[in-house]
Amino acid sequence: MSRTTVPTRPRAADPSPTTGRSVVTIAVVSALGGLLFGYDTGIISGALPTIADDFSLGDGGQQIVTSAIIVGAIVGAVLSGRIAEHLGRRKAVLWSAGIFGVGALAAAVAPETWTLCLARLVLGLAVGLAGYALDENWRWMFGLGLVPALVLLAGMAALPESPRWLFTHRGPEAARAVLDQVRSDPAAVDTELSELAATAHEKGERGLRALRARWLRPALIAGIGLAVASQITGINAIIYYAPTILGDSGFGRSSAMLTTVGVGVVNFLMVALGIWLVDRIGRRKLLLVLLPGAVVCLAVMAAVFMGGHAPQGGARWLVVACILGYIACNGGSLSVVVWLAGPEMFPWKVRAVAVGVSTFAVWFVDLIVSLTTLSLTSALGVSGTFWLFTLMNLVAFLFTFRYVPETRGRSLEEIEGALRSGTFRAMR
Repeated sequence: MSRTTVPTRPRAADPSPTTGRSVVTIAVVSALGGLLFGYDTGIISGALPTIADDFSLGDGGQQIVTSAIIVGAIVGAVLSGRIAEHLGRRKAVLWSAGIFGVGALAAAVAPETWTLCLARLVLGLAVGLAGYALDENWRWMFGLGLVPALVLLAGMAALPESPRWLFTHRGPEAARAVLDQVRSDPAAVDTELSELAATAHEKGERGLRALRARWLRPALIAGIGLAVASQITGINAIIYYAPTILGDSGFGRSSAMLTTVGVGVVNFLMVALGIWLVDRIGRRKLLLVLLPGAVVCLAVMAAVFMGGHAPQGGARWLVVACILGYIACNGGSLSVVVWLAGPEMFPWKVRAVAVGVSTFAVWFVDLIVSLTTLSLTSALGVSGTFWLFTLMNLVAFLFTFRYVPETRGRSLEEIEGALRSGTFRAMR
C-alpha cells in the first residue's frame, strides 16, 4: 500500500509490532501520571485525622480540604482537551508535572487551612490535566508527591509528541518520525498514518452538539452512567475518609490507619487483577460478578453499626474484612471498567467530547461525595451511610444488567454499526 492511500474508515486498533525499548520507556513515564493521580488524591485519607487536629477542623472543614483537589480536577478536565489540542499532549503533561510539583510543595508547607485548600486545588488542576503517621508528618506525606512529579517532568521532556497531534498540526512526516520509533513494521506505520488521515478528514458536527444524535444515546447512557456509578457507589468515600470514620466509631488511631494501608494495598492489587481480567472475561461480566460482593460487604458493615455502638472484639475484624472486601469488589470492577468500556462505546468522531463529558461526570460526582460523606455520617450515622452506599451499589449492578452492553472483542466499526442500527443494547 502506498504512503498516500487513505481508507474510507479507520479499522479497529489491532496490536502491531512495536520496538520494545521505546514503548516500555513511554509506558513507564506515562504511568507516572497515574501514580501521581492516585497519590495526590488518596494521600488525604492518612493525613486528614492529623490535619483536622492541627487546624481544629470540623466535618465541614475536613470535607472542604478533601474536596479542593476535586474542584481543581474538574477545571483541569474541562481545559485538558483544548490545552492538549493546542500545545500537544507531551507539553500538556510537562505543564501538569510542573503544577504537581508546585502543588505538592505548597501543600507540604501550608501554614493554615485556606493555603492547604489552595495547594490541593492546584494539585487537582494537575490531576485533571494528566500513611501511617502522626503529628507534623502529614506534611512529609504531601511533600513526597514532589518526587514522582519531578521524575515525570524529566521523563516526559525526553518523550516524543503524540502522532495524532503531530499529524494534525505538523503534517504526516512529523507523525511518521514518531511512529518509526515505536513500530518495527513499516507497513504498520503506513496503515496507522492512513488511519490518522481518515479520521483527520472526517466531516460532521463537533463539540457537544455532536452528542445530540439519537443513535448515540445508548452509548451515552451506558458510558456516563458508569462514570456516575464509579463514584456514587462510595469507593472514594472509603478511600478518603476510612480513618476518620473508623476513628469516630471507636477504633484506635493506629487501627484506623493500618486499615487505610490495607485499603491502599487491596485497591492496588484488585485494580491490577481487574485490568488482567477485563479482557479475559469481559467488561460487563466483571461488573456483574464483583458488584454483588460490594453490596454484601457494605450491607454487613451497615448491620454491624446498627446498634449505634462501636463494634467490639470479632465485630471489629469483621468490619475491617468487609471494608477490604468492598474495596476489592468495587475497585476491581467499576474502577477499571469506567475508564475502558466508556471510551470504547464512543465512535471516533465524538469520542473526545464524549469522554470529556464522562470524565466531568466522574469528578463532579466525586466532588459531591467528598463534600457530603462526613455530613452524612453525622446525619444518618455510620450505619445509615453504609446502607445508602449499599443501595447505590445495588443500583449500579441493576444499571449494568439493563444498560451496559459487552464491548470485549468488538471492533470500533462493529460498535458504531450496532449503535446506528439500534442493536447496541445489553439485553437482547
